[in-house]
Amino acid sequence: MRIDIITVLPELLASPFEASILKRAIEKGLVEVHTHNLRDYSTNNYKQIDDYQFGGGAGMVMMIEPIDKCISQLKAERDYDEIIYMTPDGSTFSQGIANELSLKENIIILCGHYKGVDQRVRDHFITREISVGDFVLSGGELAAAVVCDAIIRLIPGVLGNETSALTDSFQDDLLAPPIYTRPAEYKGWKVPEILLSGNTAKIEAWRENEAHKHTEKRRPDLLDD
Repeated sequence: MRIDIITVLPELLASPFEASILKRAIEKGLVEVHTHNLRDYSTNNYKQIDDYQFGGGAGMVMMIEPIDKCISQLKAERDYDEIIYMTPDGSTFSQGIANELSLKENIIILCGHYKGVDQRVRDHFITREISVGDFVLSGGELAAAVVCDAIIRLIPGVLGNETSALTDSFQDDLLAPPIYTRPAEYKGWKVPEILLSGNTAKIEAWRENEAHKHTEKRRPDLLDD
């Protein structure tokens, strides 16, 4: 998989890909992540990539020309499955969307900034719009990093245990059940006996039941369907 991220602030995206699972995935060659500074595609000597709104109003708007130049250059080099725009009014990101995107080969992610992008970018270039929640960030960079993390960890070979991602919360529209590790007893607080029994079938049944109970208590909306 290859992910190209178009951003006004590429320095914000350096750290997430230089540690832990994402770093190892890149080093293994399982994914490529490239950031592109939108100012490099500016149409004037001032590296301008934003301008005032037509009709007036507060906030600057990302211009169409630099975005067009960047996307067009990338598309001339390879085909892309998705061109994603990170925006607060996009579809709320979910595990299902992460699963779907993890199967793609090449993805472009455009990070919003300022008041947003010229609407013509959304009308003519973007194939999917994603939000990470009902709140506004200073830019789409941190949201893009969240999406990349969720996608990349699903790629076969990225996690040490291939089944680990399949038991995460939300994979079956359920939250994960409670988990425990050593010691089996601490300050009188004991691990459920079933988990120490060695009976795999009973343990899995317990986990499924606990997952339903946990979801019903914390996120009943997940069970509405």
